[in-house]
Amino acid sequence: MVSVRSTLVALALALTAASGCTELPASGVARGQVLYTNCEQCHGKSGEGSTLVQAPPIAGLPAWYIEAQFLHFQTGLRGAHPDDVEGLKMRPMSRTVKDPADVKVVAEYVASLPAVKTEATMGGDATKGQAAFATCAACHGADGQGNPDLKAPKIAGQADWYVVRQLTKFKGGVRAYDPADTAGATMKGIAGTIPDEAAMRDLAAYIHTL
Repeated sequence: MVSVRSTLVALALALTAASGCTELPASGVARGQVLYTNCEQCHGKSGEGSTLVQAPPIAGLPAWYIEAQFLHFQTGLRGAHPDDVEGLKMRPMSRTVKDPADVKVVAEYVASLPAVKTEATMGGDATKGQAAFATCAACHGADGQGNPDLKAPKIAGQADWYVVRQLTKFKGGVRAYDPADTAGATMKGIAGTIPDEAAMRDLAAYIHTL
């Protein structure tokens, strides 16, 4: 049902653009806002995410990272592994935005949204997680604000359930399965050093407090 709706939305946007109507601005963040309508059904109108469909909060993430992940989904660097249930849903959604310029303006719009604070759900120990975060800080920064030069996104305040889910995917090779995903390969190695899910929960609890 999701794929049908996304296809209809994409078709409507394409027809709007072709007809020259003003509903779809020519460029910029305003255009990104209209195109983002296709993302709302999972990530929410304000980019707040949804645990129901396992869609993470994305509001306020850096535009460079949103754009890069969008393109990864489109090309199969991410979301093509048969065990990546959420990624397999996201990949066809990403391909409804065909123009790289449109990917960029959607990313800019998402980045412009105020970050949304989520509730902790995983019951981890943030104190224990703080010690483990020293490894993460080397790329993501002591404050978790990320480093574009290292292709490390902002993770401060990210939903704890999503952090655990992605660490599990990296550790199991569900993410970074393609050698061309060099940044993912780094994360895969780091995730491999985390002993178990309990340690992931602790780490996620600390990241959530940043």
